[in-house]
Amino acid sequence: MEILKITGGTPLKGHVKAAGAKNAMTKLLVASLLSDKRCRFYNVPNIGDVEVTVALCQEIGMQVEWDRQAGVMEVITRELKTSYIPQRFSGANRIPILMIGALLGRTDEDIIIPTVGGCNIGSRSVDFHIQALEKLGANIEYRGMKKEGAYFAHAHNGLKGTVINLSYPSVGATENTILAGVTARGITVIKNAAIEPEIVELILFLQKLGAIITLDVDRTIRIQGTRRFHEVEHTVIPDRIEAASWGMAAISSKGRVFVEGAQHLNMVTFLNKIREVGGGFDVKSNGIEFYYDGPLQGGLHLETDVHPGFMTDWQQPFVVLLTQAQGSSVVHETVYENRFGYTETLAEMGADITLFRQCLGGKQCRFASQSFCHSLIVKGASPLSAKNITIPDLRAGFAYVMAAVLATGTSTISGLQFLDRGYENLAHKLAKLGVDVVRESVDEKLIKAPMPTAQDKLRLATLAEMPALN
Repeated sequence: MEILKITGGTPLKGHVKAAGAKNAMTKLLVASLLSDKRCRFYNVPNIGDVEVTVALCQEIGMQVEWDRQAGVMEVITRELKTSYIPQRFSGANRIPILMIGALLGRTDEDIIIPTVGGCNIGSRSVDFHIQALEKLGANIEYRGMKKEGAYFAHAHNGLKGTVINLSYPSVGATENTILAGVTARGITVIKNAAIEPEIVELILFLQKLGAIITLDVDRTIRIQGTRRFHEVEHTVIPDRIEAASWGMAAISSKGRVFVEGAQHLNMVTFLNKIREVGGGFDVKSNGIEFYYDGPLQGGLHLETDVHPGFMTDWQQPFVVLLTQAQGSSVVHETVYENRFGYTETLAEMGADITLFRQCLGGKQCRFASQSFCHSLIVKGASPLSAKNITIPDLRAGFAYVMAAVLATGTSTISGLQFLDRGYENLAHKLAKLGVDVVRESVDEKLIKAPMPTAQDKLRLATLAEMPALN
């Protein structure tokens, strides 16, 4: 197995480039399955989730040429080899469920999709997906298969546009409904849709592909069905999560880092919170420079929310940042109910964090009066000490990297498959910014860590079985 060894205490200084957005590129690959036309992508991140999504798409007939060094990928799916997604993809990531929306207009055969996977950060029900697709005319049934299960879907009578009201602006359900609506007869209207930058990216790509699609200011998306498609060239937006991650690492370590590709428009809410805590940033023409601007001040109230609110994937590293701010701050997680599991390790490193089941926020969220610890109070500034760490999920993984950079001593971090899912060349970028970091292979018996879960094993097996790419 591979580990990171990070010796803390060095401010991050220098220049780093944010890779293409994971949450955009993976969905664009699925969207390209709608047509039999060639699609060429630029700024493609060389990360685990893209690898898994490529393997999944190749399984059903996509031809892929990927120049990883140049970040260029060309794909075409002239015809489907199968509409069955093997069970080994069930724990790979959250992409398989989107195959239903993409393939319903491409095949009359049953589409068989394994149960969804992804990070263990709380319930991410597909009910919103299923209800929307069924309203468009799909027939979807869940069946038990072997140790897990699968969704069987078809639209033998075709899809027909309708008005769909999402009870919650779920990103995945919005994406699935958009994909299905592109080939549905008539007009599909999605109300209370998610409007994240990655959703806008999907809309822009689909418009290039041939879709007639609009996004209104009241979270309403309108799609006029079509079956006429075109070849596409598309540059993937920079990853706003990675950009923010480097910004927080720079400020908390009392350093200065220019993040090339960081886009002001997509990070407005995050930048406001950086200002509130006393961090510094300068917006440039091609990125944002983040820097320590004197002692950080707590007294912050932060609630995660759907876009344009504070992104839930920014929350974990921001809590690490708050451990270095004077005073107490409140964080209220409203998107996922189980996203504070990482704080136990931070507490063992010296952080002062208390969890609460109540909504410590300006509004009650859907987890109110339930048993989930979804609010916390963090008190700083707290010195952190090095620790042997096992990463439980992607975003907690970067929070631990940040904590290791701040800590006294050398931390050993395992579970790097999670980091590799979303961060390109992480160890190289850390070293470039002055961090004392080594990535090396070690005997797994030498690392005291929990056994990998079944989901972890499935993800690793998927990567191992991927066909070679040109």
